[in-house]
Amino acid sequence: MKISLGCVPFYWSAEKLKIFYEDVVNLPVDIVYLGESVCSKRRELSAGEWIELGQEISHSGKQAVLSSLALIEARSELATLKRLCDNGEMMVEANDMAAAEIMHERGLPFVTGNGINIYNANTLRVLHSQGLVRWLFPVELSAQCLADILRDAREMGFADQIETEVLSYGHLGLAYSARCFTARAHGLPKDHCNFVCKDYPEGLPLTTQEDQELFTLNGIQVMSGEICNLLPEAQAMQGMGVDIMRITPTTADMAEVINGFRDALDGKTTATTSPTSAASNGYWFGKPGMEQMEPGARPDS
Repeated sequence: MKISLGCVPFYWSAEKLKIFYEDVVNLPVDIVYLGESVCSKRRELSAGEWIELGQEISHSGKQAVLSSLALIEARSELATLKRLCDNGEMMVEANDMAAAEIMHERGLPFVTGNGINIYNANTLRVLHSQGLVRWLFPVELSAQCLADILRDAREMGFADQIETEVLSYGHLGLAYSARCFTARAHGLPKDHCNFVCKDYPEGLPLTTQEDQELFTLNGIQVMSGEICNLLPEAQAMQGMGVDIMRITPTTADMAEVINGFRDALDGKTTATTSPTSAASNGYWFGKPGMEQMEPGARPDS
């Protein structure tokens, strides 16, 4: 099974991003997603710089994919999206249907990411007919839902023509809004946010009155409070036809996380000795997302 590294969802400095990806080149990941998928005001790296970085990663033997914004609101953002789609070398991860349509118009293959919801095989088949070659399973659906979708795709005769990817480590992206939650938490309007996201390299924690980690605010995005880890479910995923386990970057030691995944998938260690314990994995089991289920629990039980 392949391992992918999702694009950095948080607002990191250009220097931090460049150092991070210098290290990624030497890590055992097969696919690297690059770009800004959350907020167009985060311009530490330009579209051209993301493309150059993707070329460098491609030359290292990994597949580089350029990720698009999940919310397109201005002509300038659409122009940037078109530049990414016209890069001439790398696939694009569509997080908005505008990106999927542009790639379809150009006759180019594309990936769908966290910003596009695919809840059944009929939707998957329509997008596949327009050029989709890989899809990211929605984080809020269960293992049983995935098994049903892939079964239907096999019956429709196209399951072997697409790759299925499951977000298996990191904060879960739950929702997007035109309003910036981080700015609002500081009493600032979105247009004059002072880039306060920079102060939260892993998002702004939102806890309950009982100090339970409820959500993580990341600009216009709401993410899970706790990190999800589905490595213990790798064998079950492989059995149902999952091709790729995706890791979302955090401020943790990503080398340790990625090497832990690779060793477990290669049989060098067991999944239960992975570098992080299972947390916030309820969705996979058909439970509330915040629940923590034991490895091997029966889905939807």
